[in-house]
Amino acid sequence: MKRALLIGYGAIGRLVFARLVGDPSVRITHILERPERRADLERTLGSAASVIGSLDELAPLPDVAIECAGHGVVAQDVVRLLERGVDVALVSVGALAEPGLPERLEAAARAGDAQLTLISGAVGGIDAIASARVGGLREVAYTGRKPPLGWLGTPAEKAHDLKALTAPTVIFQGSARGAAGLYPKNANVAATVAFAGLGLDDTAVTLIADPGVTENIHHVVARGAFGALEITLRGQPLADNPKTSSLAAYSAVRALRDLAAPIRF
Repeated sequence: MKRALLIGYGAIGRLVFARLVGDPSVRITHILERPERRADLERTLGSAASVIGSLDELAPLPDVAIECAGHGVVAQDVVRLLERGVDVALVSVGALAEPGLPERLEAAARAGDAQLTLISGAVGGIDAIASARVGGLREVAYTGRKPPLGWLGTPAEKAHDLKALTAPTVIFQGSARGAAGLYPKNANVAATVAFAGLGLDDTAVTLIADPGVTENIHHVVARGAFGALEITLRGQPLADNPKTSSLAAYSAVRALRDLAAPIRF
């Protein structure tokens, strides 16, 4: 059985932990959380897992780790784990839009003879896009459509009265890199599609606030030597956090199981 570190105990982290209780292949032995949340989490979990506030408290190192904490920990904790030889699955793929960070992560993985897995998250078809890239891609476009209130707390709130929208409204149109810069908390899907295919600068992204929908809708189009691909996914949010896709959380569970599995897709 693999010993795993869970980084972050938010909506995704809670689901990952709950789904892996009793799993025969992997056990979450440690949870890394912000120091100010440590005491409350220790009371909640009891002896189910050890809660730590710093990687320096890890002894021994885990076999694998999964990041569910947001972009801020990637440049620090994920880099350190890779350097120390720990395989990591990454939820916050949008963090890789930060200049120089992909190169730092690759160097850390090489130095530690470890591997970083970018999870597919809230969208499907990533394996097909990555395979199609081998033969040559001409176009990859991603459109993200959410209810207007799903864009609260983003630049769209300053440009539009989201609560008063009566028709679908484009709030961003540009590259995946531009989307990640302006909408970092909403950039994981666009970044994942981009890294699988043409990259951050050549992947077209459109973000829409649509009062006519109640789900988060992801639409991906890819064309190239292989032919054409078109996928639409209508995602349901997690019950305890409407801003988080349930499929992204399930994808994180699968990624951690894959790190421990003798056979994987």
